[in-house]
Amino acid sequence: MGSSALKKQARIKRKKRIRKKIYGTQERPRLSVFRSSKHIYAQIVDDTRGQTLMAASSVEKVVKEQPKFDDKVAEANYVGKLLGARAVAKGVKKVVFDRNGFLYHGRVKAVSDGAREAGLNF
Repeated sequence: MGSSALKKQARIKRKKRIRKKIYGTQERPRLSVFRSSKHIYAQIVDDTRGQTLMAASSVEKVVKEQPKFDDKVAEANYVGKLLGARAVAKGVKKVVFDRNGFLYHGRVKAVSDGAREAGLNF
């Protein structure tokens, strides 16, 4: 098994361990982040209903229309701000952060920082 497969397996193992403890409710939904090599995706999920309340990603037209970002971290921060603004507009103030097995560093941290700047409380 290659090293990338081992890394993915370890991430999935961490994800399962984390998801046993983290659960989003209607009052405090879960902010889930997924990071691919090119893009970043974030969504706010109500686990009691099994429903995605809102989402934002770096592939959206709104993000693509912005001036070129310096790096992927700046783009991730903008995605976090965008998702946070959408959440606050819909009345969601508090969320539970789900890093989805990724380390809380770099782009994952930038999404959470952007969401906090927009007014979300973790």
